[in-house]
Amino acid sequence: MTLPWYIAGPLIGLTVPTLLIIGNKTFGISSSLRHVCASCFPAGIDFFKYDWKKEIWNIFFVVGIFIGGFIAGQFLMDNQPILVSEGMQTYFTKIGVTNYSGLVPQDIFSWEKLFTLKGFLMMVVGGFLVGFGTRYAGGCTSGHAIMGLSNLQWPSLVATISFMIGGVISSWFIVPFIMNLP
Repeated sequence: MTLPWYIAGPLIGLTVPTLLIIGNKTFGISSSLRHVCASCFPAGIDFFKYDWKKEIWNIFFVVGIFIGGFIAGQFLMDNQPILVSEGMQTYFTKIGVTNYSGLVPQDIFSWEKLFTLKGFLMMVVGGFLVGFGTRYAGGCTSGHAIMGLSNLQWPSLVATISFMIGGVISSWFIVPFIMNLP
């Protein structure tokens, strides 16, 4: 069972005012990693020296997302293939992706592909760049695009535009280049 965009979108959008009204909390996922690190590694690192217990709600929020995802994946799936438009199928075929069953293209994201140059570049290097970019931008796409824009924050607008430009460059230039590597 999947929710259509016109239901899922407003539900995600209503999360922002709900968090603000309930406890003056801001929506963002990447900050939870900082809270976990601060709670697990109380070393002398200045970045982790703060009262992370005030933000424990954020860790519970993320755990709830994982639990909700597990429940949806195990009990609410309709076992129908994910619909991919013909234009996207043509593009996938053009760059060498032919197996896109499941949530991610198996030609790129699988355990077998991890130990190839393409897989390493896509998963390890790409993951590092996403993590670095999240830290450098002061938050992730969900935090900036959903929370920051709703609060009319200029840095969030700049970050969201940069995320979109980066996504276009990646999907049209970088991914096809990587897919053409031997």
